[in-house]
Amino acid sequence: MHHNDKTFALHGASDKIAISATTNDVIMEIQQPSLLTDFDISLFKAGKHFKLYEKLGSHVVCYNGTIGVLFAVWAPTAQKIALIGDFNAWNVESHPMNPRWDSSGIWELFIPHIGQGTIYKYALTAADGRLLEKTDPFAFHWETPPKTASVVWQLQYEWHDAQWMKQQRDSAGQPKPMSVYEMHLASWRRKGFEGNRSLTYREMADELIPHLQATGFTHVELMPVMEHPYEPSWGYQVLGYFAPTSRFGTPQDFMYLMDKLHQAGFGVLLDWVPSHFPMDAHGLYDFDGTHLYEHADDRLGYHPDWKSAIFNYGRNEVRAFLISSALFWIDRYHADGLRVDAVASMLYLDYSRKAGEWIPNVFGGNHNLEAISLFRELNEALRQEFPQIAIIAEESTAFSGVSSPTWMGGLGFDQKWMMGWMHDTLKYLKREPLHRKWHQNEITFSLTYAFTENFMLPLSHDEVVYGKGSLLERMPGDAWQKFANLRLLYSYMWTHPGTKLLFMGGEFGQGGEWNFQEQLDWWLMDSKQHRGIQTLIHDLNDIYKHKPALYEKAFQWDGFQWVAYDDSENCVISYMRYGDKNTAPVLVVMNMTAVIRYNYNIGVPKAGLWEEILNSDADKYGGSGVLNGHVRTIDHAQHGQNQCIGLTLAPLATMIFEWKSEIATTSPAPTKQRNTRKVGK
Repeated sequence: MHHNDKTFALHGASDKIAISATTNDVIMEIQQPSLLTDFDISLFKAGKHFKLYEKLGSHVVCYNGTIGVLFAVWAPTAQKIALIGDFNAWNVESHPMNPRWDSSGIWELFIPHIGQGTIYKYALTAADGRLLEKTDPFAFHWETPPKTASVVWQLQYEWHDAQWMKQQRDSAGQPKPMSVYEMHLASWRRKGFEGNRSLTYREMADELIPHLQATGFTHVELMPVMEHPYEPSWGYQVLGYFAPTSRFGTPQDFMYLMDKLHQAGFGVLLDWVPSHFPMDAHGLYDFDGTHLYEHADDRLGYHPDWKSAIFNYGRNEVRAFLISSALFWIDRYHADGLRVDAVASMLYLDYSRKAGEWIPNVFGGNHNLEAISLFRELNEALRQEFPQIAIIAEESTAFSGVSSPTWMGGLGFDQKWMMGWMHDTLKYLKREPLHRKWHQNEITFSLTYAFTENFMLPLSHDEVVYGKGSLLERMPGDAWQKFANLRLLYSYMWTHPGTKLLFMGGEFGQGGEWNFQEQLDWWLMDSKQHRGIQTLIHDLNDIYKHKPALYEKAFQWDGFQWVAYDDSENCVISYMRYGDKNTAPVLVVMNMTAVIRYNYNIGVPKAGLWEEILNSDADKYGGSGVLNGHVRTIDHAQHGQNQCIGLTLAPLATMIFEWKSEIATTSPAPTKQRNTRKVGK
């Protein structure tokens, strides 16, 4: 890395550290029992050291010709600290640590003749005399819960994804399709007697990649893999901000999964949770006997929804800790991006709080200015080092500029979840088709603000838990209509502007609500209707990836144009998707009733031949097979265009057409009669 005026954000190893190879690992040779320079300390205290994982925590090193482990921990108010572990029978008197002289609050100790696999904790004596046993905040590996100790671990790994990484860097900033498969690793597929264990990271690589190939997603998003003590939190109560959970294997096993996904051509997004952390005794809370990582005032430091602690975003060392964690997963695990959880809860001081339960900012408002500043600094640091990654905010309010650049006053995220689209669309499609004509605005409203942010359309795990049922269960009608409505939902989602995210199980029409303790209902794939849903997802992903009109201008107004949104009587909407000037336009027509409509005229911007490239009513998807095939334009004005095409609208279906060529058009005007026939009960 070239040193310039911004190097402070990405400061790496000291020039006093040499690299030497041993038989199996890379061991740092150090000239003093510390990895920290004066420059490191100044950056840390200023909150500008964003690679703290290279300096704090536990590191196998060679000091004075002896291999051992160097420990460093930040605990400024502790009276004393000792290393305890399996190497000294957990004796708090055996290995006292030494405080640095520079008032940084960092304690250090080199212990010879121990190495990878050593189990340890910090035994801190607080100012009030309490003895606290704490896990290392910077540990790369943890014991498997319910055990709670840290494990010394090195992160050497021989990666084989250089081609993928180069492609991502070379194409940074270019419009690309992003279709994300959201996963909970523990419950995707299970093995053992009666499915009593989850797949390991390595087993996951073997089974997940063929499934992604069969469904056609571009990315997989992993619900938090960071170490967490409580499984029912689904990983969202994180304590190990630098450690993948050991439930499924070692750090190298997780690297293997990431590596294999990249080699197979799939990007990986990781859920990252800077919004709160659990208050377990061995964790970050009350770390040195004071509120070191969290706010002391419960009106700022306690989250009423999750009964957890909130980071002190205004404390420099805590900001450096969080930004270092975000960078770490990109740097050491080659993640292609982060989905930042619960951003709204960080932006608002009064989030889930009643009057009197929160403290206004210095201007008297409810915006958390320190969290806003943190997001901007985080996104700038990530963008400087890794311009190819995607940083996505789960943000559910109308906060302005979430995905705008920081230089424009925005937060600097690449994308934001479009929660409004999700709520309105599911509300509309849950209605009986007979009643939908009174609520057409629910399905069209998202296009009034679709380009105010760079939106991702999510149908996430949150939509299939807590009694909501699966997406299939929420659809109205008989069995045939439920599947048709689900196909309608997916094809609308894939043709709507924005990137896509679908939670696991949705790709084949999961029957029941998601249960984190059980695997998905894979047995449903024996059913033609469920196989049809998966085939549709594959074909939607295929069209999405290969028809640039569906992604080149995903975040731009000129990438979308209504053909007609006002035919509420028939519950039909139609719209165009456009890419660059050399990209063939795509027409989307949706029939939200179970009625087949014949001779339905749609105005189109280009004369010639239009090809139906997907119809969600096709037999291979489990539909009734009402198709259009190739359609020639007719010289008849419709919907503000000089020509139109006459279609047969399949029931509860989306039809996608692409302009193919300027062939001769037919001249007779189309009939105005629209015969109908209802399918299903």
